[in-house]
Amino acid sequence: MKRNIVIAVVTAAALVGGGTATALAVAGDDDDSTSVTRTDDDRDDRGEDRSDDRDGDDDGAVRAAAPGDVTAAEAITAALKHTPGTAVSAELDDGSWEVDVLAEGDTWHTVRIAPDSGKVLGAQKDDEDDAAEVRAALKGASVTAEDAAKAAAAKGTVVSVDLDDDGGDKGWEAETRASGGDARDWNVDLKTTSVTPDRDDD
Repeated sequence: MKRNIVIAVVTAAALVGGGTATALAVAGDDDDSTSVTRTDDDRDDRGEDRSDDRDGDDDGAVRAAAPGDVTAAEAITAALKHTPGTAVSAELDDGSWEVDVLAEGDTWHTVRIAPDSGKVLGAQKDDEDDAAEVRAALKGASVTAEDAAKAAAAKGTVVSVDLDDDGGDKGWEAETRASGGDARDWNVDLKTTSVTPDRDDD
């Protein structure tokens, strides 16, 4: 009885999406053959997948530090819904919006808002003692922190808004980022929402 150890070894090169395919057929005593096909594309795809995953992780880190779908004005609205009062500042910090709220009884609260969903991540009571100054600065004002954030959004992506209650030029201060990453500071009038460049911003 004739025994065939190797019936055929065939190597074929074909372009499949720019890759090379190699086919190997081996047979034993019963002439059954087993074919294994491995493409360079498979190896490339696995490498690309790992690279894509790493890239995705990097993008996630960037997204965590940058403004998401939730604007400053929306973060303020969400914070006030959770903790009623007067929003005095909002800042994108450590991957979340932090909104300072002066509530009834002159108690201060910091509410953290997710920048991608607008959900409340947490809230805590703060020990601040400048409630009287803040209320005095906002007396007669018609522009809220939310209004100021919306007005400043015409100049770029708002990453912070804060009440300036020092000196004679009381008003809202807002920081914006342009698409290229350049930061600018703006003043927003407490009564008219007029947005002007901050004189101290060089």
